[in-house]
Amino acid sequence: MIGTFDWVVIAASLAISLGIGWWATKKNKGTSESFFLAGRSMPWWLLGVSMVATTFAADTPTLITDWVRTDGVSKNWLWWSFVFSGLLTTYVFARRWRRSGVMTDVEFYELRYSGTGGKILRGFRALYLGLFFNVFIIAIVSLAAIKIMGILIGITPLQTIMIGAGATMLYSVAGGLRSVLLVDFFQFALAMIGSVAATIYILNMDAVGGLEGLFANEAVQAKMSLIPSTQEAWVALFIIPIALQWWTAYYPGAEPGGGGYIAQRILAAKDEKHATKASLFFNVAHYALRPWPWILVALASLVVFPTLESISTAFPHLAEDKLGHDAAYPAMVAQLPAGLKGVVLASLIAAYISTLSTQVNLASSYLTKDFWVRFCQPKTSEKGQVMIGRVTGALVLTLGSLVALVLTNAAQMFNLILMVGAGTGLVYLLRWVWWRVNAWSEISATIAAVASSYLFVGKDQLPFADPFGWAVAMGPWAYVGPVVLTTAVWLLVTFLTAPESKETLSNFADKTSPPGKGWERFRTTERNPNEPSVGSDLLKVFFGSAAIIAVLLGTGFTLYGDHLKGLLLVGAGVATLVPLFRDPITN
Repeated sequence: MIGTFDWVVIAASLAISLGIGWWATKKNKGTSESFFLAGRSMPWWLLGVSMVATTFAADTPTLITDWVRTDGVSKNWLWWSFVFSGLLTTYVFARRWRRSGVMTDVEFYELRYSGTGGKILRGFRALYLGLFFNVFIIAIVSLAAIKIMGILIGITPLQTIMIGAGATMLYSVAGGLRSVLLVDFFQFALAMIGSVAATIYILNMDAVGGLEGLFANEAVQAKMSLIPSTQEAWVALFIIPIALQWWTAYYPGAEPGGGGYIAQRILAAKDEKHATKASLFFNVAHYALRPWPWILVALASLVVFPTLESISTAFPHLAEDKLGHDAAYPAMVAQLPAGLKGVVLASLIAAYISTLSTQVNLASSYLTKDFWVRFCQPKTSEKGQVMIGRVTGALVLTLGSLVALVLTNAAQMFNLILMVGAGTGLVYLLRWVWWRVNAWSEISATIAAVASSYLFVGKDQLPFADPFGWAVAMGPWAYVGPVVLTTAVWLLVTFLTAPESKETLSNFADKTSPPGKGWERFRTTERNPNEPSVGSDLLKVFFGSAAIIAVLLGTGFTLYGDHLKGLLLVGAGVATLVPLFRDPITN
């Protein structure tokens, strides 16, 4: 359990976070733009770190541990594949988001679309993202925290929720995005220190025997492969993610074309160059720098806790409905000595609160700007909008915390979110490129994705799902079903409904300079001659993605003992990324 020194470290971490958050509240100017976008004055490095800190949630190491223990390291391609979407956002869409001038990515809908369809879509997405999707993300993150705190401290789920929600309420609800960004910077540093330190100690435990002893273990060898070894796994964990998933699925932090908290950070940037650099930094850190400490701890857990029964025996106070392979990560953290255990636990608490604060601020911006002000009280004062933002933030945080108490497994939730958004990614990309996409395209895609995923998602993720047995019949190809059905529906609806008005399309083309020659017919102003070409942008997407994957895999090969291959890949990746960082949006 936790000792006195560990408690001191945890208390100090929370005190520093709250101190930074409250200091940042004094910098707010009392306007909605200051509260939700930090005055659009943030530098790329702060925004980039905040993006990474938000994705470094308490559920991330537990989810990866679950995957590694059940299907091996290669299952991480389910999220590694999103690097292509991330780099596409970086080089094609980030600067266009910044120049759009919108307050939220939901406000974007009435810039791109007009009339009744645009209004319905904006109102629906504000409620869907604010009161459902972000609440669900908060619940998933809180579930991981419940397991971590239950194993390491022995407190109840309700006590965990009250601690996390209470700390988040004190600074993010009060201080807005500026508080979130500054606290994220401290919390990300702490999280990385804790993650790396824990990995080093765990690898040197007698039971593990260092990297050599770890990789000599038969149970570990069966899970080490970077590429799936069976035909079914090859399809489900590599082919589908690389060829289809990254551009067809809607997933937080990896939305095709940008969106969510990534778009929020981009909109808060000083200018287009800072917006692009922030996105690039995020993708490099997210995919190339962070995964391996978690993976190594997950592999080591197979040695120390080879079965769920061994976890249950070691931690009998853990609730039966919370026992799963994801619990192996906090079980490994429990092996750390006093002091280091406190640092790691403080880092996990920091990761938990960091993600909560982002989701709360984002959801409150949707509910305030895109629902309350847009449809209920358009004349709400700036001070009133900030107050509504705080109230809705507290509401979302409370709802998410309550939902967390009934969830059981993070991996199931990941699969469910992926399936519910299957097929919508393409319309989010094409709305920037193809002028013919209209509001009804997106509305029909969202409805069709939810309905069709119900026909293909397994019964272990959703009660009463898969009524016709289609998911079972298609096996690893089940993800393709919702994609095909959703795409067919929204394309049909697009051609059966009228295009957006020429005035709306012209305004959008003039303001954002979307890619593609099809928009030229609507432009009334000259395109900036210094605007990088689409071909140049796509080359950067290709080389940037390849470089990040090279560093990611090269690090793995080096750890596995194949030093020549590993160092060559890391060197090639770094050599490619350095010039991309120097000036990310010029030819």
